[in-house]
Amino acid sequence: QVELVESGGGLVQPGGSLRLSCATSGRTFQFYAMGWFRQAPGKEREFVGAISSSGDRTAYGDSVKGRFTISRDNAKNTGYLQMNSLKPADTAVYYCALSGKWDFMQHDYDYWGQGTQVTVSS
Repeated sequence: QVELVESGGGLVQPGGSLRLSCATSGRTFQFYAMGWFRQAPGKEREFVGAISSSGDRTAYGDSVKGRFTISRDNAKNTGYLQMNSLKPADTAVYYCALSGKWDFMQHDYDYWGQGTQVTVSS
């Protein structure tokens, strides 16, 4: 069993930045692709982005492309989501997840964190 713990969420003004972290247990992090998803109130959970197990590939949802960056440090078993130029529409609970394959579909992710709240408001 792999445990994931997100941190770094909070309240930020429009145009600001936040960096989310996803710390994982065990030594298997390096074998999994990592994805980030978010769910706003009253909306379905949506794909934010993903990074391959080695970090050589990334992909992003259209709504965050050019503003968000995913990275990972396999030595620290930790992944990151750097969020810049934040907008009120980015307000959501953000989740990190791990998948045994390169995919963007939620049902292909095996392990999930509990989520961290990001609120963008003035």
